[in-house]
Parts: sequence; structure tokens; C-alpha cells
Amino acid sequence: MRIAITGIATESCTFSPLPTRLEDFRLTRPGDPHFTELYPFLPGFSGVEFHTALTAKAMPGGPVEAAAYDALKAECLDRLGRLLPLDGVYLDMHGAMNVAGMDDAEGDFIAAIRALVGPAPLLSASYDLHGNVSQRVMTHLDIITGYRTAPHVDAVETRQRALSLLLRCLREGMRPEKAFVKIPLALPGEMTSTEWEPGRSVYDAIERELAGDRVMDATIQVGYVWADEPRMSACAIAIGRDRDAIAAAARRLARLYWRHRADFDFGVEALSVDECLQRALADDVHPVLISDSGDNPTAGGVGDVTHFLERALACKPPDMIYASIPDAEAVNRCIEAGLDAELKLEIGGVMDRRNSRPLTLRGRVRFIKSGERNPQALLQVDGIGIILTAARTAFHHRQQFLDLGILPEAQEIIAVKIGYLVPELKAMARKSYLALSPGAVNQDISSLPFKRIRRPCYPFDPDMNWSPQVQLF
Repeated sequence: MRIAITGIATESCTFSPLPTRLEDFRLTRPGDPHFTELYPFLPGFSGVEFHTALTAKAMPGGPVEAAAYDALKAECLDRLGRLLPLDGVYLDMHGAMNVAGMDDAEGDFIAAIRALVGPAPLLSASYDLHGNVSQRVMTHLDIITGYRTAPHVDAVETRQRALSLLLRCLREGMRPEKAFVKIPLALPGEMTSTEWEPGRSVYDAIERELAGDRVMDATIQVGYVWADEPRMSACAIAIGRDRDAIAAAARRLARLYWRHRADFDFGVEALSVDECLQRALADDVHPVLISDSGDNPTAGGVGDVTHFLERALACKPPDMIYASIPDAEAVNRCIEAGLDAELKLEIGGVMDRRNSRPLTLRGRVRFIKSGERNPQALLQVDGIGIILTAARTAFHHRQQFLDLGILPEAQEIIAVKIGYLVPELKAMARKSYLALSPGAVNQDISSLPFKRIRRPCYPFDPDMNWSPQVQLF
């Protein structure tokens, strides 16, 4: 069997002023060793020829520039065209990409692939559970499966499942039936984590719906809420041989998710920035981690909003690490000044002027990490160690702090631009809070200027009634 692998994956916040450009994508082409890291399970599939076309992945951000998307799409199609004929195509996607001037970018991309390869090959896609699924996507895909964990610890497992389903269908000569239920429900990922209830029980229900070939797979998509386009919402999907069985499975999962709509909540105390800082200063355990959630770059936030940092400086904590502010000019000035130098800097507040302003402060250069694509500096301002990075950077791993001379466990407070804590951060925290801070991915979604989503939709229309309508493909 000849299987091609391709995909364009990113998460696009339409409220972000920062465009996602071509250079923001990590491209994997034939022969790239990164291919093995993404798909370590391929040697386990015997009798299959796997061919890379192109995969492109970018950190979440603002809408993708149209020229960037056109270039990536054209290269994917060109490389796929050279691989024809194919038995199947696996699409490694995210599902929440927005392209400037275009709705449903994944629908456009998948439709183009279907037009290229023709009706015979099977198309299978893996999605992040924060992807927004459209009717167009359901029409052209044969198989779609999504993550079942948030934080996402099953990314590799989901890719493997999408390929396993594809090969299973090809070997059995089957094109599965598909059931799709759009759920008019839009909640941020920070409220719908699968690490606590009701998210845990809702996602545990997926496994109980599987029934051999009758229901081969099922998915609940939370959707990506910070996308102001008509397809934005949750959905339930089931695939298999039996149309009645998959329709019933998708309907049950949709009803279960909808029934718990008012039960979803943050897994930790979610407070104002000032309240989080006051609580953390009063706590007698350390480290305390605070999520600066409104400017979380891994949800599409710009990353340089200074509101939280400004409030923290006013509180004068004796021992705090702030991760981080992307500001290449400030990093360069720290490097030029040298270790232990004292200097006056203006940092942040440039990329997201709607929610922020630059901060002028004086500090000492405590650590420099240079000689890389993303040089970094640790600037000490009173009791706060501010991590400055040349590029937008998500601080998810303990080693990132160690690389800057910071022992996380020895700190009293660590503030990180994130939403729910990823596993390594959660393991470090003795206590944690979620700050309801401003930014492009503000948790107060009802206050955001949505204009194009389908209404009614919960929680924008809290008193709405709804019953699931199943579409079969």
C-alpha cells in the first residue's frame, strides 16, 4: 500500500493582531529526521510504503497570511501529485486554522487534496480536540479522529490511531459511514480539560461507544472558541459500518456534552490578576504557579501583553519568575550590556497594543542564553526575574528554566503565560491559580467582539434550547 503523509496545522485566534507568516511554520519534507520524531510508530505497520509530501506546523497565533497558506498548499499539492497513484492520504492537522480572508481553511485544503487524488483513495485526518469541524471537512474526509486529552498527552497516539483506522479500512476494502452532530456550544479549553470533571467523564464515554466495525471510532471536538467564523463550535463524530449505530453514538455523545454545559469550570481558582498575586504572596507553600491566561501564546495569544507584569511589579514580590515577554530588541540590549550589567529598558506591549502598553523599567542582567535562534535573557527587577525571549516562546518544561539558571522548585512564585498547566508545570506546582488577565485569548469569551459565529450558541445565549440533529455522510 502507498500512503502519503501531509498536513498544515496551527490554531488561529481571529482576535490576535499578530499574523502567522510562512517563516513561523516548521516544515517537514522528505528526508527530514523530524519525520521520525513525529511518527515513531511507522515501522510497526508492515507492508506499507509511507511517503512524506509536506507537513507544516506553527505555534498558535493570529490568522495565517493568505500568501503563506497559498504557498504551503501549493507545495503540498505539488508533492502529493508526484506521488500518485496513492491508496490513501493521512492528514496531520490541527483543525482551527484561520486564513486571512477565508473561512474554513481546513475545508479548503482537504477539498483540494480530494480533487487532486480523486474519489478512490481514502483520506484520514487527526485533529486536535480544539479543532472546528465543518460539513465540507466531513464531506471530503473518510476518517477523522481527535485527541481525547487536554492537556494534550495523546498526540502521537492520535496520529497512530488515524493511520491504523486508514489501513484497517483499506485492508478490509471499506469506506466507513460518518455521523456528525454540530453542538452549539463554545467554551475555552481551560474550562473543558479532561483532567477534572465533567471533562474526564465526558471523554471517558467515547470508549464505551466503540463497537468493532459497527462503530470504529468516535470523537468529541470541544472546538476553538477564539475563532470568529461560522464553523466555530463543538461537535460529536462517529464512524463505522452501521449507519444507525454511528448515528446513535454521535447523538449520545453530543447530548452528554450538552447536558454538562453549565458544569464545566476552571480546575483551579480563577481570579483577577491582583487577587492571584495576593493569594500567592500569602501562601505558605512554594512554588506557586500563576497562569497569565489572557495572553497564552499556546492558545493564540500574542505573548507580549504586560498587564500582569505591571501589576506584579506594583506588588513587589520578594521572589518571582515571570515567563516570559518576547522582545528581540530588549534581549539584544541585554546581551550587548553583558552579564550583571544594569540598564534601563522598554519591554513588551508592541504586538498587542489593544490590550497592553510597553513597560519602562531598570534592572540587572542576571543570565544570558545566546548563540541560538532564540536568544534569551533573565532581567532582575527588584524581586522579579523577567525572562525575555527573542521569539514568542511557550515555557512548558522544567529544563527551559534550568537553561536560564533558574531552579523552579526554589522559587516562591512562577507566573507563566499559559492556561491550564501542562504536566511538567503541574508537577512543579505546590499550588496554582489562573489569572483572568487581558489579551487576545481572554477567558471572558462573552465580552469578546464576536460578529460571525452561528447563533444561538451557549454561553452567548444561555437560555437556548437544543436537541441534536445527526448528519450522515
